[in-house]
Amino acid sequence: MSELDTSKHERKIVLRNTRLEDIDEIIALGKRCFPNMEPWKRAQLESHIRIFPKGQFCVEFEGKIVGSCSSLIVNFDEYDDEHTWNVITDNGYIRNHDPDGFNLYGVEVMVDPEYRRMKIGHRLYEARKELARELNLRSIIIGGRIPNYHLYKSEMTPREYVQEVEKHNIYDPVLSFQILEGFSVKRINTQYLPDDKASGAFATLMEWNNIDYRPKSRRVYRAAFPVRICAVQYMMKKIDSFDEFYTQVEYYVNVAADFGSDFVCFPEIFTTQLMSFLEEKRPDQAVRRLATYTEQYIDLFTELAVRYNVNIIGGSHFVEEDGDIYNVAYLFRRDGTIEKQYKIHATPNERKWWGIAEGNEIHVFDTDCGKIAIQICYDIEFPELARIAVDKGANIIFIPFCTDDRQGYLRVRYCAQARAVENQVYTVIAGTVGNLTHVENMDIQYAQSGIFAPSDFAFARDGIVGECDANIDTVVVGDVDLEILRRSRNSGSVRQLRDRRRDLYRVELKGLKFD
Repeated sequence: MSELDTSKHERKIVLRNTRLEDIDEIIALGKRCFPNMEPWKRAQLESHIRIFPKGQFCVEFEGKIVGSCSSLIVNFDEYDDEHTWNVITDNGYIRNHDPDGFNLYGVEVMVDPEYRRMKIGHRLYEARKELARELNLRSIIIGGRIPNYHLYKSEMTPREYVQEVEKHNIYDPVLSFQILEGFSVKRINTQYLPDDKASGAFATLMEWNNIDYRPKSRRVYRAAFPVRICAVQYMMKKIDSFDEFYTQVEYYVNVAADFGSDFVCFPEIFTTQLMSFLEEKRPDQAVRRLATYTEQYIDLFTELAVRYNVNIIGGSHFVEEDGDIYNVAYLFRRDGTIEKQYKIHATPNERKWWGIAEGNEIHVFDTDCGKIAIQICYDIEFPELARIAVDKGANIIFIPFCTDDRQGYLRVRYCAQARAVENQVYTVIAGTVGNLTHVENMDIQYAQSGIFAPSDFAFARDGIVGECDANIDTVVVGDVDLEILRRSRNSGSVRQLRDRRRDLYRVELKGLKFD
């Protein structure tokens, strides 16, 4: 008798993390599980996978998704016990996910009605527990529905109903299951999910404690997370060599380092100072001559960042690539690594005089002081870019700029302050002053560099951390606190990030690369 081929009898069930290609199936699953409730939106599920991919699970049976769950990490002490689903999940987008939080919060669990009694829900809950152990989280917290309550609503209060379910006198398909999974009831919340008619909008706040939790974890709660920033108001004056440029740049970096700065930001295209000795009259040819100094420029700032132990936003510089000239801002980290951000929007002046090409990538950079973004001058006047960067985690947006009159300067300043308010983020502007009398299209400059914060009680009264006097050769140094920023986003007087009506609008990328 030949060996029995068991493969034809296999019925494969797989538990895995959710992927983008699963979204349509999960939306359809939600409609089957909760036909009388609003289903997931694609944008919400995309946000889950982008922000916290490890916290999203699904169960696949014979190639079909039959169960799924979503979750995020929070520091639950920062939320009211009487919270609603919309508050704790940022209206289903989990933008309030806190990687340094202590609690895994269960957003939703769904099991296909045709595949119940296969322990699909149990598998999903076990996956959450394993994730909590892996990430050393203190507990899992959920807001549990009580869908059979409507059958007893006329006879008992929600608390009486919950007590009867705990005594096993009443069966509730959700609460009974969660109790068996080791969750204990902490309280009953009202108006948790307004469209959950079966539960009367009530929910049980439940918790599973991770007995393997180690209080002395890698996370330390911070009372403050100060970051010191130096913005350079750079004097444009005639020089005769790259060595003179080196000396002037090093002076500013030395000043920033003496103040103990974590970042120093130079202005946009301040390297055009080199044109003052290149003796090229045609602007379109002068920028190509300037681009030949790119490697020297990069070597200079890499050396200074490491030697002075400060992260440098090296203003911006004209770079030639494949025959095109780009306006590029570089980040020189103090560990010697380098990143770059191309200017996305070229101004009419840049196109007319220099033929500047536009970049197609938006970056958010990791640093030893958190995530930052760089948006060059004109780019800050397009609010979508700042919103995208903050959604990806940026806490500080650096804005190197170069303007030749007060009107141009005020456009940059007002937009930088608006972006700080709209996105609950710090913004930093650094501009050029002085003049280059022998350089076409770079003859005069106007600037007042500054550091800005959201306008709320926790920050500077007028939203200005610090600013230079206008049109002089100087720097401004100021401290921003990322911990205050984090708390403000969760519990400020206004919470623009959390209160967005994503059900009505969203920023959508079309052809633009974003990492």
